[in-house]
Amino acid sequence: MDMTENLRPSGAHPTDQDPTSYAYGNAAHGSSTAYDGSSTAYDGSAGGYPPPPPYAPSNHRRAKRPVALLAAVALAAAVVGGGTATLVGQLNNGSAQATGSTGTVQGTTVSQSSKGTVSGVAEAVSPAIVEIGAASSAGKSTGSGVVITEDGEIVTNNHVISGAQQIEVTLSTGKTYTADVVGTDPDKDLALIKLRGASGLKTAALGDSSQVKVGDQVVAIGSPEGLTGTVTSGIISALDRDVTVAKDDSGDSGDSGRSQGQGGGSQQWPFEFGGQQFNGDTGEKTTTYKALQTDASLNPGNSGGALINMDGEIIGINSAMYAPSSSAAGSGSSAGSVGLGFAIPVNTLKADLDTLRAGNNS
Repeated sequence: MDMTENLRPSGAHPTDQDPTSYAYGNAAHGSSTAYDGSSTAYDGSAGGYPPPPPYAPSNHRRAKRPVALLAAVALAAAVVGGGTATLVGQLNNGSAQATGSTGTVQGTTVSQSSKGTVSGVAEAVSPAIVEIGAASSAGKSTGSGVVITEDGEIVTNNHVISGAQQIEVTLSTGKTYTADVVGTDPDKDLALIKLRGASGLKTAALGDSSQVKVGDQVVAIGSPEGLTGTVTSGIISALDRDVTVAKDDSGDSGDSGRSQGQGGGSQQWPFEFGGQQFNGDTGEKTTTYKALQTDASLNPGNSGGALINMDGEIIGINSAMYAPSSSAAGSGSSAGSVGLGFAIPVNTLKADLDTLRAGNNS
């Protein structure tokens, strides 16, 4: 149909009259009476039918067609509009529970606009990563931890707080708390500590390490050498590495270096891999676990900190790193990271949380 057709008023162009007979009067309602010249037609007498128009209302039917078309178009637009809304909902995870008004991804605090970026992960997760200072008779060591509850439960490595007589925790805001040990598991090199009098803390989301693949991009956050909130990035280099670490702070050195101490000359936390020892002697009491290997830079003080996927979820607790010996590096100070770091898978932590919270110290 040509949508440019004009609807002309009655009698405007008599040459356009349609000679076809049309139902009129009661015929429109199913009556047999019609205006066709029969005896029932209006003859001017009293009581007859009202006079018809000068010609059949040919434009009456034409007017209905555009209206019907417009109504159909409006209906189609409504259907398409509803379908579009459904599609947009599906692309945004299907419901308001998946994405809230703040544009956050469910299960994490990384915004949609920053998802998949190192800066977005760092901004979202850094407030949940703390620096841990553990003081013992041998000195003071520095490590990191991950806040998992608003009232101050923090996960870290056992070797970070092993033998500590006092534990001080510094938040990303600079505020400090005293912490107590809740439970430790030296066999898994994990520990749970609790801040005194804390509330409303920013917490980290625990992910699923079984979904991690070699080549996945990751971010590490911790306090290497006491530099709180340091962010590095890299990839997952390997899975299920058998890493052996000391169970406690006893061994050949017996000093803060065994607990990822900071400062020049302090020894790295020792570990074994592939039958060889790295960063010193692990001592007689050791434990072996399956670790995630990463090339994200880890240094003394990163132990107990977070290894994070690009959705902002914790997938591992950083626990060991390899560094060349100081003699090989030609310096009197400890060497830095060479891209061989290891983390305890977060699923190991999740399976151990109840034990740690029960205060079981093995």
